Amino acid sequence: MALGAYGIKRPADALPVEMEVIVHYRPNRDASSTYQVTQLQASQVLQPHKHNAGTNGTSGIEILGGLYDLTLPSSVFANKGIYTVYIRPVEIRTVITDCGILSSLPNVKGLVFDLNNVPSQYRSSFIPSGLVGYRVEYLESNGAKRRNFYRIVTSNFYCEPVAANATNPNQHSPRYVYTNVNTNLLFCTLTPTSAPSNNPNAIPYIGAPADNVIITNTFFNPIVLEIEMVDHDFETLAISLYGNQTKSIDDGIYTLYDLSGGNNIYKQYNLYEVRDQFNEQLFEVRENRGNNIDFSKSFSNITQ
Repeated sequence: MALGAYGIKRPADALPVEMEVIVHYRPNRDASSTYQVTQLQASQVLQPHKHNAGTNGTSGIEILGGLYDLTLPSSVFANKGIYTVYIRPVEIRTVITDCGILSSLPNVKGLVFDLNNVPSQYRSSFIPSGLVGYRVEYLESNGAKRRNFYRIVTSNFYCEPVAANATNPNQHSPRYVYTNVNTNLLFCTLTPTSAPSNNPNAIPYIGAPADNVIITNTFFNPIVLEIEMVDHDFETLAISLYGNQTKSIDDGIYTLYDLSGGNNIYKQYNLYEVRDQFNEQLFEVRENRGNNIDFSKSFSNITQ
């Protein structure tokens, strides 16, 4: 009998424009060391893989979910140290135009956003049903984000205001109706917005007009990568253990050759002894020659 087990994880196929890449740099792991935070253009450092070639001979038309190439620009990753790369869904910062209700459905409450207050590069998401599943987070008056508090968008459509008199004739409350015409106003319903049955007066907070909010997609979970830039990797360390080496008896030049197969000179050192006035040996010294390479000590010249 089959158990009927199903997987629940779905590889993300988000586009780079829907991501943000933030780099945190420290020169070492000392807690008191200074740090630097840089934001990279995601479209320049992230590239999705594509497969399933098309009928027109294209190499790939479908994003291979979850697999992306990450390019580390040398202008940012130039120094030795620890780089923490933080990849997260892009944050769209805007302001709530109004908290209204639908004229035909007074029990349906939602947020109204003016597209003129949305950065132009993100307006393509602010279309009917384009924000479904997005997360809305709220900023306090001092600019800090309200911790561990958010709402999820359940629907969004173009809308326009209509005049509606409230119960009190001295008050006037605008209401909204959906429209198929492209407008600058978008009505978003959220969850949760209804009060629990055991306390009908406990209406969940969804925001207030003029509140600043952060709208974020939920296409993938944020990812943190730690990259440490060092002088040597496993290959360069292996050169000193497994690579070819020579020592010139006459002048004491000690030469290491790389593992490329061409036996290129990788490093050279001067080997000599330090003695006292009685010619007693005190030290054996290995001194790095730096860029003063003696190319006559090439491996092919020595082993011919």
